[in-house]
Amino acid sequence: MNPHLIILLSLAAVISAANEPIAIVKQEQDISPDGSYFLKWESANGITFEEQGVQKNSGQKDKEAEEVHGKASWTAPDGQKINLGWQADENGAVFQGAHLPTPPPPPAIPPAIQRALDWIATHPYQGEKNKV
Repeated sequence: MNPHLIILLSLAAVISAANEPIAIVKQEQDISPDGSYFLKWESANGITFEEQGVQKNSGQKDKEAEEVHGKASWTAPDGQKINLGWQADENGAVFQGAHLPTPPPPPAIPPAIQRALDWIATHPYQGEKNKV
């Protein structure tokens, strides 16, 4: 599923949860023949959404890809201001936001492995010496 479609559906769910229509007070969009686009809107309850996308490697079979950057903001039911940013391309999507969970820190390197890494760092590979 397209990442920006997921964001739009999520925002639509937030809006529809209010059980009353929410007006769009500002809206801009530009869709170009080359496949690039820009969307921006703001609702009466303070939700904002902005996204732009470009077609990369147009006309190159198996290399065409869409690159998308966007951001949205809204106030959660608990009053927290949510700011969400994203970037998506042929390699997947990356989302940023202070409200998003962070991964746990990586585990410590075991001492035996660290000693081996230290030894390798101090004894770089010299290659094969001249054979006679």
